[in-house]
Order: sequence, then C-alpha cells, then structure tokens
Amino acid sequence: MTSLIFLHKYVRDLQFFLSIRRRNRCCRFTRYKYKSKEACRMESNAFRLRVWLFLSAGNETFERLASFGLMANFMVYLQSEYHMNQVKAATLLNTWSAASNFAPVIGAYVSDAFIGKFWTIAFGSFSSLLGMIIMTLTALLPQLRPPPCTHEGQLHGQCVGHNKAQLGILIASLCWLSIGTGGIKPCSIPFSVDQFDLTTEEGRKGNNSFYNLYYTTQTIVLLITQTVVVYIQNDISWAIGFGIPALCMLFAIVLFFVGTKVYIYIKPEGSVFAAVAQVFVAAYKKRQLNLPSDDGQFYIPPFSRSLLPELHLTRQYSCLNKAALIVGDEVKQDGLCENPWRLCSVQQVEDVKCLINIIPIWLTSVLGFLAMNQQGTFTVAQALKMDLQFGPSIKIPAGSVGVITLIAIAIWLPFYDRVVVAALEKVTKQEGGITLLQRIGIGNLFSILTMLVSGFLETERRLSALSHGGTDGIAPMTVMWLTPQLILIGFSEIISIVGLIEFYNKQFPEHMRSIGNSLIYLTFSFASYASSIVISVVHDVSARHGSNWLSDDINTSKLDYFYFLIAGISSLNFLFFLFCARRYHYRSSVKLM
Repeated sequence: MTSLIFLHKYVRDLQFFLSIRRRNRCCRFTRYKYKSKEACRMESNAFRLRVWLFLSAGNETFERLASFGLMANFMVYLQSEYHMNQVKAATLLNTWSAASNFAPVIGAYVSDAFIGKFWTIAFGSFSSLLGMIIMTLTALLPQLRPPPCTHEGQLHGQCVGHNKAQLGILIASLCWLSIGTGGIKPCSIPFSVDQFDLTTEEGRKGNNSFYNLYYTTQTIVLLITQTVVVYIQNDISWAIGFGIPALCMLFAIVLFFVGTKVYIYIKPEGSVFAAVAQVFVAAYKKRQLNLPSDDGQFYIPPFSRSLLPELHLTRQYSCLNKAALIVGDEVKQDGLCENPWRLCSVQQVEDVKCLINIIPIWLTSVLGFLAMNQQGTFTVAQALKMDLQFGPSIKIPAGSVGVITLIAIAIWLPFYDRVVVAALEKVTKQEGGITLLQRIGIGNLFSILTMLVSGFLETERRLSALSHGGTDGIAPMTVMWLTPQLILIGFSEIISIVGLIEFYNKQFPEHMRSIGNSLIYLTFSFASYASSIVISVVHDVSARHGSNWLSDDINTSKLDYFYFLIAGISSLNFLFFLFCARRYHYRSSVKLM
C-alpha cells in the first residue's frame, strides 16, 4: 500500500514536471541562487526529492551503471584479452583508478571557479560516453587487441602480447573515462544537495536522508553490473558487455538534460584556491598587529552571498584572524575591500580554518582505504582458483563475487539507518546516534578486521590448493568461503565511506562543497597510488629474497602475508586517526542570515 501511495505521488509530480517543461522559462536572480518560476513554486523538499530521484539521481544511476559496468570485470578483460600478467594488470587498474579519483579535484576547481556544477557534469558525461565507445571498439574490432590465446598458452605464458598502438588505444579510452569521472563525481552530490533548502527543517531532514538514499542507489547499480553485465561479458560477448554501459551513459545524458528547467543552480564564485591563498597572504602582512577584543573591527561584506549559514569568527588558529582585521582605509565607501590580498572577510578566514581542520582527517582516510583496494584487486584472483560451482547448475563468474558485498550492504544499510541509528540516538541524544568521526573510525576497524580474516582464509585456500588441488590449481573449496571477508568490507564501506561523504559535505562551506566532495575521490586516488606502490615494493623485495608474495601463480605466492601486512599498516593508521579525531573541532557554531 505504501508503495502504491508513493507511486501515485510520483506519477502526479511527473505530470506536473512534464507540464512545466512546455512553458516558457522566466528566471529570476537572487544574488547567489537563481532558478525558474516553476522551480520557485516547488518549495516542498519532498517533491524536490522525488524530482531528484527522477532526474539528477537518474543521471547519476545510469552513469554509475556505465562506469561500474566497465570496471567490474576489467581485471579479467586485461588478463584474458590483453594477456597481461596479474601484477601488470593490477598496476594498470590501480593507476587508472588513481587517475580517475584524482580528476575530480580538477573538476571541482573548474566547477566552483568557472562554469558551475551543471556544465561540469554535462562535459564529464560526454567525455565518459566517448571513453566507453572507444572501449567497446577494442572489444568489437580484433585489430585493436592481441590475437586470441588458448588456455594452455595462458598457463605457460606463450600468448602474444599487445603492441604499442593497441595499448595506446586502450589507455586513450581510460583517459576519456577519467576525464568524465572528473566532471561527474565531484558535482553530482553537491548539485543534488543544492536542490534542498537547508535553511528549513524540512530541507535539512531531506538532506540527511539523501546520503543513505544515494548510497542505496549505488548499491543497486553495483548489484546489476556484477551480475547481469559480468555474465554478458564472460559468457556472451565483451563487445555487448561494454556496449550496454555505453548505451546507459547515453540515456543518462538525455535524462540529465531533461531537467534543465527545474534544477536550482548556484553561480560559481571564482577560484577557491585564490581565496585560500589571500587569507594566508593577508595574515602574513599583518603578522605584527595585535588582535582587538572588539569583533566589530573585523571585515564582513555588506551583503550575504549565500542563503546558507555563515560562521562566527572563532579563536582557533587566531593568527589567521588578522587577515580579516580592518586597518586604515582598506574598506571602500560601498563596503567592499580595497585589496583582497590585504583584507579578507570573516567567512574566508573561517573557510580556511575549516580546510586546515579537515586535512589531517583526510590524510588518515588514504591508508584507511588500502584494504578496500585489495578486495577489488585480488579477490577475483582468489575466486579464479576456487570452485565456482554453486549448486548443480549455477557457475558463479569470478568477477561477480563482489555481489556478496552488495547484498550485505543492501541488507545492513536500511537496518543501520532505521534501527541502529534510532537506538543510538535514544542512548546518546546525538543526531545520527554517533558523531561522524566515530562512524568513520568504526569503519576503519572493520577494514582492519577484513584484512585479518582475508589473510586466514587465503592461508586455508592456498594450503587446500597445494594439497588437494587439481592440475589446474583449483582448490577444492567453494568460492562462498570468501563470504566473510566480502561481508566485512561491505560493513566497512557503509560505515566509513558514507560517513566520509556526509562529513565532507557537512563540514565544508557551501561554495567549497564540490572541493569537499572531491576529497573522497582524491582519497581513493591516493589510496590507489599507495596500493600500487605497496604491491610493487612487496613484489620486488619478496622476489629478491626467494619467496615472491605476489607471483603470477597465486597458489605459489604468499598473498596471506600481504593481507597481514596491509592489516598492520591500517592499524598504525588507525592510531593516527584517533589522535587527529580527538583534536578536531566540528563546524557547529552557525549564524542564520
């Protein structure tokens, strides 16, 4: 019955949405936010949430379906079609992942400083589509990849490898995909959050529910890609398996542009990095001055450029407060500052303090994601050497074992949001049950536990393969033995990643939200680079000492030792996280304008 009621409301809202598409747009500008008359009428955040589901989230969902559809089985594609060994394929995958997660920082800067979130998403969408088309062509045209090789040839390393042109085309497709990621990832969440009026209680409630809803849609997309798309790629055709994500991306672009007349847009304010630099320069120039006790001597612009809360000037990092200290004739008659490199606003100063506070937390999250990277890289290699038969007639594709993680997320996330959080709120009297940093810390603990469990399970798998395995090296163990580590990493993702997304979006000022949101992807980027470095160092050092931990044959390697090493690194990082978290000051003191 609830579903029918929601469907009725959704159809009614969709009818209204389609009707306003036929009307002429008449925009009004409100200093900072500008929107159409129709958008002004849609003040109900419940309605806006459903519009977001249909348009912005629809674009994000199909874009994720396209991207994840390529990445879910890409390790297998590199090994089977390009005949790369395990280390080379893992290095290329990690390098691409790192580039894709670094690109959002550039995209966020371009969005906040120049063209805005909407056009950044649009450019990224077309770039992703181009990359997917090229990737599909590598699978469709035999000239763009190495010649086929038999299973025996792969086992003995006798396959013909790729040439420079083939590798160049493959890398070109990955570059376009990375550019597309740089435009979409940092702006999709902030652009969606822009649709809520955070000065109202209804808007704040809708915004709080948004993050779990966002991650739920991502989980559903991953579930589809790691089952249906992986099955098509493995058992039907790589070209069709890549072509479907490309079509999804095309549909995402169409869906995104359908909503152009109902979105709320936020104008870019200029270079965020220049504003940060101005604070440090102005504070340095006034380093000899003493801070007054009167707050009225600090510079506040004559008009508010945002509809969201503005921060008070705090005493933390008080030396930076001198950047907002008015000296002499630094303010013109119209209330604007004479030189922004000598006088900054109170808001600018507090924005910089916010950034300084967040950097240590961000640094700890880089090593905290090492465990998640290993699950995406080596779990498939483990599955390939295990019994993939599930029941009498079902054979699980190795690239689909991650579905177990998604099922765990799909079950645990609603339970956590509706039951665990509600119970914790009654006990702690804290919104959300626990603080955001406590949530992130618990996620880090789960990642450490994941590596320990993964190490013990890999020890049993390797011993079983060496003692009782066949000539193909397959251990007589069902692939379902990987379930514990996959469930644990799912718990870690729910608690840690969602916590980080919410932390960055709530702790960063409004006009820096794209930069803040890009930090989560910058974390993935640095974690991927760190993972590549750790893999290369462990591979080279262990090989020189006669026992290669990461050899091409996983049965003769010591992958379990590698997992234990990652657990040790993550444990040391967790101690550093506790040190930083205890000293973090939440951005909680606000003044509504």
